[in-house]
Amino acid sequence: MTVGLVVVSHSRKLAEGSVELAAQMAPDVKFYPVGGTDDDRIGTDLEKAMAAFEAGLEETSGDGLVVLADLGSAVMTAESALEFCSEPDKVLLADAPLVEGLVAAAVAAQGGSSAAEVKLAAESVRFGPEPLGTAEDSQGRGEPEDSGVFELINPMGMHARPAAKIAGGLAGLDVEATVNGVDGTSIMELMSLAVGQGGKVRVEAWGKDSSKAVDYVRRLVEEGFGEL
Repeated sequence: MTVGLVVVSHSRKLAEGSVELAAQMAPDVKFYPVGGTDDDRIGTDLEKAMAAFEAGLEETSGDGLVVLADLGSAVMTAESALEFCSEPDKVLLADAPLVEGLVAAAVAAQGGSSAAEVKLAAESVRFGPEPLGTAEDSQGRGEPEDSGVFELINPMGMHARPAAKIAGGLAGLDVEATVNGVDGTSIMELMSLAVGQGGKVRVEAWGKDSSKAVDYVRRLVEEGFGEL
């Protein structure tokens, strides 16, 4: 089993849509969307959140849950549900943007990360493990300890799934890495590169796991991110 992911939103459509997107990158992960009120209006429902927590704890068999919420009262609903939860120590609330944080968390959970690591993956989307800084800062680190240039062979190039796989994997390594100059752990920055099939990505890495990071991206690219 893997860590389960709960989404608490004011909107049923938003909760279900976010889960639908994230599930594309994590087919083995259990998701629990909680959206809207009991009569399907915009709002939050404590009982629905509590039911999702209990269902998730039962089905994940002790691996735990990570919870993401969209806006203020959804966060409060999640916090209240945690107070009534049967195993509160196995439920972690992540302070992360809902969609991008959920995708990063899903990739980490799919890879077998612990609940704490999944929470960190979600929150690193917002805060970053450590800011990579400006180009001038990058020069201050000196030449990269490892680097590589790889040609994208998957038909759609750098879209959500490849970006999530790169970011999720790099976030779990002891490394600072850039891809074409942007933060390699940021799904949104990677997607903004808009590199299509046949385009090239340059990976530069600093730190203990530099070689692992470059090799990780190389393997993903050569395998077409599993899309061939």
